[in-house]
This record gives sequence, structure tokens and C-alpha cells, in this order.
Amino acid sequence: MASQSSNGNISKNRGVFSIPVTPFNEDGSVDHESLRRCVAYCVEAGAHGVVMPVNASEGPRLTDEERDEVLRVGVATVGGAVPVVAGASGISIEHCIERARVAVECGADSIIAMPANGMGGGQETIDLYGALWDATGLPVWLQNNKPPTGPTIPTPTIIRIIEEIPGARLLKEESLLPGNVMTAVLEACGDKVESIMGGMGGRFLLAEYRRGGAGTMPAGHITEAHVAVWKALEAGGVDENGQQVVTDEARALFNRILPSLNFEFFFGVTTYKQAFWRRGIIKTPVTRQPGSKPFDRYDGEELDTILDELSDLLTWRG
Repeated sequence: MASQSSNGNISKNRGVFSIPVTPFNEDGSVDHESLRRCVAYCVEAGAHGVVMPVNASEGPRLTDEERDEVLRVGVATVGGAVPVVAGASGISIEHCIERARVAVECGADSIIAMPANGMGGGQETIDLYGALWDATGLPVWLQNNKPPTGPTIPTPTIIRIIEEIPGARLLKEESLLPGNVMTAVLEACGDKVESIMGGMGGRFLLAEYRRGGAGTMPAGHITEAHVAVWKALEAGGVDENGQQVVTDEARALFNRILPSLNFEFFFGVTTYKQAFWRRGIIKTPVTRQPGSKPFDRYDGEELDTILDELSDLLTWRG
């Protein structure tokens, strides 16, 4: 099943939109060679889109110059094979617009931004997304998160943005009650919603899919496994009430990747980088502070076991 956009065309904003990490050299500088390999892996592993640089890319810990270069490398590596969603979050509306204009220059297909910390949940937030649309003309994803990662946008504000700003009708929903928010937004806005995707590594993907979710934006270290779950979901079609059906195969595959999703919940980007590194995709698992987590040999052994149990799904071999 493919989702329809508000103009009746098949939406390209559907499926697994993977997030590459930003690899670092041992000295902490950005490793461009590993970055290209990481992005290429996500595409070759079947991702329907690529999202970068955002939280799972350690975007908040990159300098603006690094963020811009990471995006340039990412867009060039994707080469138009799938849509690229460019991270444009910042500390002010002006900062977000500056990052978004770089996305236009790089050739990104859309942009995604959280409200700046400290923004009120009403008119300030509406002004941000309107300004991003006005400044770039690119489709804008609202990223609705939760502290400390980012502010939570009140659901009535999300609905107002989608209703009032024609270029801001895409939503990545990963607040504390993502499924409930998705249902409220879809019921209020109908066809004006061009896509709603979940986050949080895809931990609630099955429930989100039943509610009408159009995909997920997880960290990309097990992209093939996420894609396998998505393909099994899409094979279910819709029931007599138009509700998307979760197949038994999708549920079985999801249950297989659940240990990985639970593990990454505790370690975050440290897990993503350890997995990419252990799979031979990036040269080091180096992370930046704040955000790096302790990772000892017991953690490494557990992650190796998880990856080994998923080895038949993790088919990419470079």
C-alpha cells in the first residue's frame, strides 16, 4: 500500500528513512571516507530515504561547518537514489533558516527541524515552520520530540501548522504518546497530512502503522532489518475499514529486532556507532561528549550476540 499525498500523487515520503551516523577519526575529526560508506550502506541496504545530520548523527555536537559538510557529502553520496531529509534544527529561527538554506544549496529534498529549546509551544513554533517554508520552498518536517532531546509541540499547535502552512505537512512524531498524537493529527487534518513517521528507533512501529503511520526514521545500523519489517507491513494492505493491517510476518520480524531496539534505548549513539563499526562500515566507534556512554566488554559481547542473531537479516556485505 502506498500513501496518497494531498495532491493525489503517490507520496515519496513513505517507508524506512535511515539515519547515518557521523563517523569520527581517532583524533575526533569527521571521517569523510567512513561517512560516504555509511550513507552508501543505508541506500544499498534498502532505505527509502536518508535523514542527516540529526540527533542520531550527533548533529547537535557538530560545528555548523561540520554539519554543512556532512550534509554535502551525504547528498552527493545518495546521488538522487532516494530522498534526503536535511536536519535544520538550531538555537533560534535565524539559525534554523541558515541551516535550511544550506540544505537548498546541497540539493536536499526536504528539511526537518525541532523547535529551539525555550520556544513557547504556540505562535513562536508556528512562526518557525512558516519561516522555514518561506525561506526555502522545501517541504518541512515537524520533529515532535520530548525533553531533554527537544521540546514537545502541543498537538493543537501541530494541527494548526499543518492546516495553515502548506509546506509544513510532514511530521516525525516521537513524543511520549506518539500513537495518540498521530491519530489526533490524522483525524483533524485528513489528507492535508502528507506523511507521519515515527522515531525512537522504530520501537512503536507496529502500533503506529495500525494508526496510519507512513514509516519510521531509525538510526541506520540495522537498516536491512527495519526494511524487512516494513516490507512485511506493506504486504498486509488495508482492511474493510481502511485501516493498515499488521501481518503476522511483520510482527514476527519486529519481535526479532526488539532486543536490538531495547539495547540501543540505553546506549543511544554509542550503540549505533558500535554496530556500524562491528559491521565494518565505519573505521572507529568514536563519539563526542555530551552523549557518549560507557561501553565495556560485556556490552560489546551482548551487542555481538544481538547482531549475530540477526545475521540472516543483515545481508549487506559491502
